[in-house]
Amino acid sequence: MKKFTCVNDIGSWRKAVRDALEIKRNKFAYKHLGQDKTLLMLFFNSSLRTRLSTQKAAMNLGMNVMVLDVNQGAWKLETERGVIMDGDKAEHLLEAIPVMASYCDIIGVRSFASLTDKEADYNEKILNQFIDYSGRPVISMEAATRHPLQSFADLITIEEYKTKVRPKVVLTWAPHPKALPQAVPNSFCEWMNATDYDFVITHPHGYELDPLFVGNAKVEYDRDKAFEGADFIYAKNWSAYADPNYGKVLSTDKSWTVTKEAMALTDNAYFMHCLPVRRNMIVADEVIDSSRSIVIPEAANREISAQTVLAKILSDL
Repeated sequence: MKKFTCVNDIGSWRKAVRDALEIKRNKFAYKHLGQDKTLLMLFFNSSLRTRLSTQKAAMNLGMNVMVLDVNQGAWKLETERGVIMDGDKAEHLLEAIPVMASYCDIIGVRSFASLTDKEADYNEKILNQFIDYSGRPVISMEAATRHPLQSFADLITIEEYKTKVRPKVVLTWAPHPKALPQAVPNSFCEWMNATDYDFVITHPHGYELDPLFVGNAKVEYDRDKAFEGADFIYAKNWSAYADPNYGKVLSTDKSWTVTKEAMALTDNAYFMHCLPVRRNMIVADEVIDSSRSIVIPEAANREISAQTVLAKILSDL
């Protein structure tokens, strides 16, 4: 595996889950794979779970790890071609990328959407430059349009907790005071569509996602109807995708907050969220604190998804 940016890169999702669960049973069984290998983790944006889980996953595999906060610990980087660099950006990615690549074996990149230029965001300008110019395997630690390590962890978690062969999984929009990217919902849709689950997306009008990611999922604008009989509720906010409202907050309607009453419509569903979560905006305290909330096991599986991906890449080096 030369890169990990989407579900298609992992191969068979069933085998990937089997590999992940094997790794989870003994996290240190494959330390030989990473001996004398180095992972460079580059953060253009903030991180908690991604930083810690990916670093721990690499350590479990015996790797050396270097972490760089690009906007705090490095020269300001220019990402555009053809510009006259007479401003505050002292180095261009075209030089920085091969230099960084010379110090490592695998590169992880975290770079969010700007939410101001949809074309640039959905062309993944920064992530793709690392893929094109580093000469190293590249892992997306969340990009403008996808968050595959999160979605892989979500899939592992659902497979661990499901009690039906074909569970009903609902992705629900929920209110948030700030504009958030579509990366997590896009990616979750992509991974769920790769399975044989009964997958439903529910959101207010105006929050339609890119059809490329919606795929064959059922879109239901009536949230209560969507929740009926659900086995898993995955809550997430995202800003508008469609023009002319790209990146905008169209609603903060708290009737979309996931409450105890909303969860009562489900088939005793588990509650999921990628974290961090705004309590009593996205989800009520009584839901996230309940025994049916699996946000902590879900977050713990971030280590397992990252380690499975790293192990697969290391095996192919």
